[in-house]
Amino acid sequence: MTQKNALGRGLGALIEGVEKEALEKKVAPNLNISVDAIDGNPFQPRTNFDEQALEELAASIKKLGLVQPITVRETGNGRYQLIAGERRLRAARMAGLTHVPAFIRTADDQAMLELALVENIQREDLDAVEVAISFQRLIEECKLTQEQLSERVGKQRSTISNYLRLLKLPAEIQLGLRKKHLTMGHARTLVNIDDPKRQINVYYRIIENDLSVRQTEELVRHLQSEKLKDPGKIERRKKLNEDFRQLSEHLNRIFSTKVDFRINDQGKGKIVIPFDNPDEMERILGIFDRLNY
Repeated sequence: MTQKNALGRGLGALIEGVEKEALEKKVAPNLNISVDAIDGNPFQPRTNFDEQALEELAASIKKLGLVQPITVRETGNGRYQLIAGERRLRAARMAGLTHVPAFIRTADDQAMLELALVENIQREDLDAVEVAISFQRLIEECKLTQEQLSERVGKQRSTISNYLRLLKLPAEIQLGLRKKHLTMGHARTLVNIDDPKRQINVYYRIIENDLSVRQTEELVRHLQSEKLKDPGKIERRKKLNEDFRQLSEHLNRIFSTKVDFRINDQGKGKIVIPFDNPDEMERILGIFDRLNY
């Protein structure tokens, strides 16, 4: 059985088989590039690097060396620009390496951006929002269709669409997704809510009640069914409750007792003024007489 490539057709397809090209002398591996001669990739989309993970990789590099070469392009005057392998290069510097093995290839700015974005997507620790942003940049800046992007990164179009939809969520929820306050499954459910305010409301209910994805789906279905039954029902109920709350407080002060309102969603109902004994009833009737005077 042949071993499945972990990258699918993704980064390997974009780099066009660097290892194969190296064997064919199209891309030469150079085992003696000074780390001081390598500049960063200006198109690198990744901004956060786990320091502990870098330290662990640096310790491994100290012991075994840099097993997988980085990929660079020449920029002239003996200098190079990183295309792929920034994490490995950072760890190599932490390990004290002065030179690193590298594949040298030709790439224009467009290819640099594309390679950097796709390499970023292939990271295992990438959060869903970072993936979505990288997909969006590949579409907009590299002028790719979703079909072309699907071929580049080895993912189905439906998967790409689901990631891109996350960017429609409010920034507050996107941040929560990046901080792992909720999962991709939760976020995909929230996308189905049209109102951003409701999305945020459900988002906080997920966090406060530690809702599973299934529970969140049930909650959203319930909210959507209520909306379909009567879109204005909740707003009318809120208005009625507020209006009658104010009236209730006013009558409570007049009669010095708790006036009871019984009202339905259409605004029909009863006003009940309770009394405990005949004297209390006489007192209330006396108030009515004064109001009629």
